Parts: sequence; C-alpha cells; structure tokens
Amino acid sequence: MTGPLKGIRVLDLSRVLAGPWAGQCLGDLGADVIKVERPGVGDDTRSWGPPFFESSVEPGETMAAYYMSANRNKRSITIDITQPDGQELVRRLAAKCDIVVENFKAGGLKKYGLDYAGLSAVNPGLVYCSITGFGHTGPYKDRPGYDFLVQGLGGMMSVTGERDDLPGGGPQKTGIATADVFTGLYGVIGILAALHHREKTGEGQHIDMSLLDTQVAIMGNQALGYLVSGNEPARMGNAHTSIVPYQSFASRDGHIILAVGNDGQFARFCKAVGREDLSADDRYRTNPGRVRNRATLIPVIEEIMTSRTTDEWVELLEASTVPGGPINGMKRVFENEQVVSRNLWQKLDRGNGETVPTIASPIVYSKTEVAYDRPPPKLGEHSEEILDDVLGLNDDEKARFRDILGD
Repeated sequence: MTGPLKGIRVLDLSRVLAGPWAGQCLGDLGADVIKVERPGVGDDTRSWGPPFFESSVEPGETMAAYYMSANRNKRSITIDITQPDGQELVRRLAAKCDIVVENFKAGGLKKYGLDYAGLSAVNPGLVYCSITGFGHTGPYKDRPGYDFLVQGLGGMMSVTGERDDLPGGGPQKTGIATADVFTGLYGVIGILAALHHREKTGEGQHIDMSLLDTQVAIMGNQALGYLVSGNEPARMGNAHTSIVPYQSFASRDGHIILAVGNDGQFARFCKAVGREDLSADDRYRTNPGRVRNRATLIPVIEEIMTSRTTDEWVELLEASTVPGGPINGMKRVFENEQVVSRNLWQKLDRGNGETVPTIASPIVYSKTEVAYDRPPPKLGEHSEEILDDVLGLNDDEKARFRDILGD
C-alpha cells in the first residue's frame, strides 16, 4: 500500500456505511485495512441492489454498487465471532493492529470480549473507534440508530425540503446518507488525532462516535441561528435563509443555480442582465436588504432567468464572474470537464483481466499519494493471506480455525 498511513493496520469489524466509510478513508490514506465479515453472508450491503456489478470474467459473480462505494482498499476475511475460536482469532488480529473500527450496538461486542476493554487488554496502544446511533451513554444508548431516523431526530429534515405552503412542500431526507457519511469522516478525524496522541504518550483510547451527535454538529449555521435567536429555521427548498439570491431558478430549457454571495457579485449580475436599477435600489443594494425584501426581488429574477437557456446562463455568468451553474445528473457529472481533469473516477484492477469503477478520494497531497491499490474484495477473498502474513499461522493452526472461517 502507498500513502501517508503506510505501516498502519486497521481491523474493520463494521458493516453497512458509517464504519466501512471510515475504514475506506483510512485505506485510501495507505493503511492496511482488514475487513472481518460474517461467513457465507458478509457485509449487509453486499446484497443491497440492484444495481450490481456483474463480472464478465467470472459468470454469475456480482457485487452491489452500494458495497463497492465503501469498501475499496480492504482485505476481506470471514470469521464467525460468535464462536470462541472466532473471538480468539479477532483478538490475535487486534494484537497486530493499530486501529479497530466497529459499529455494533452499544455493548454488543462485550459479550464476546471484543469491546474496547477486551481488545485493549491484548493491545494497550489500540485506537478503538465505536460508531453507534446514539453513543455509549445517555437514555438512547440502547436504541438502534439508522441514518433516516437520525436525520429526522437531529434536525436535518426540518430544514430540508420545499416550503410547506408550496407544492411538494414538507420535510425531506437528503439524497445521500448524510449522518452515516459524516460520522465516518468525523470518526477518521478522531482516529488520526488519537494516533497522534499515541505517538506522544504510547496510549491508545476509545472513541465514541454517534450518528446523532454528528447530525447535530453538522447543522452548523442553522443550529447556531436557533441558539442565537430562539427562532426555528424553516425549510426553504433551494433558497438560502441568509443569502439572496442564492437558489435555483427555471431557465428557458431547464434549471440554473444562481449563487450570489456578496454585494459585488449582485451588482455584476445586474449589469450583465441590463438591470442595474436593481443593484442601485436601496431595498436590494446590500444582502440584508435583499433578504428582507426577498418576496419582491425573487419574482423579478425568476422572470429574468427564463430569458436564456441553462448553457447560455453558464456562459454569461462565468464571463461576468458571478457564481452559477447547472444542476447535473450523474451522466453530466462524469462528463464535466473539471470532473474529468481532476480524475474523480478511477478504475481498479481486479487482477483477473477486468476493472471496476470507483469514485476518487477528494484528498490531493503534494508529497504523498492516495492509494487505489485494492478493488472491493470478494467475501473472504484474503482469509488465507491474512492468516499467513499477519498472524503467521502454520498449517496445523490454520486447520484449527477452518470452521469459524466458513471455509
């Protein structure tokens, strides 16, 4: 493996999204990530489809796109952790690892001796990251937590969706699993900081990550707006509560985003469309004024925006140094010249004559490299390899563990 975390080993006991996302990020940075999966079943998301990638080299072999999105740069080993021998094997692996990532329910691994207390006993320097719906403390700690539920509970859906008084109004979840993905990312931040602490002190530690904690934390300006004013933020659709005009508009042939972030940009927009009277109007000259007078300004801009096609607007806004752009589907995303130039999708070699697509990490280093060394693994693909090069087991020892490996 290449990357700044080369030499760091991760034991990934997680499944679905938040935990695997954290593990994949660590793998992208060069860590050796060992993914432990249930024999015969594997990570739940292996069956979350369609769509599935279908191998052209090995007929009948498929892999869910969902699973592929969070599991590159990992090696897969199947272990039945409900059996004593499986628990021993996990403890042996933990002794050889720097990091553990798990997302069992709070206390779920304690009965197997695989919680932080159990594994830190065999490896005091272990950085152990637990991801749960609600954390390991508090009245909700024993509840199951799912992204959709947490988006509602943590306030995201109260500010996402069209206004209640408009067609289609009402709360909406985000189009991706926001709480899961952000919890995975915050988990990686916590892990890297804990590794730095260990470098200075030799101490490992437990990291208690919660989907709800993360969801509340990322509410950002909306949450602070409430704490400062006591006013509940409202759903605004594609408009912005504090900036005007900062929303999507219908163009002649589709839609266009106009993202005016300051008064200078608004003046340039007005000049470009021949409506300098708007930027000279005291009601609209400054952003606070535009926010207060949104109801009279937006209908005027809506009429202006229907005068050109989306592509014509993109050209005019760019020439006028006014932020704006189209609303792309995935086809146009991956055809976009900036996306292409930044290599935001990659092909991973499976070692059998075929490749699988993956989305690039957004991290770009000037010295080290992000790793794209391993495609998402087949279930248990690396079991033998891990027993050999991580644990150094001989044939007799490997034979002892065959039953719990699911071989």
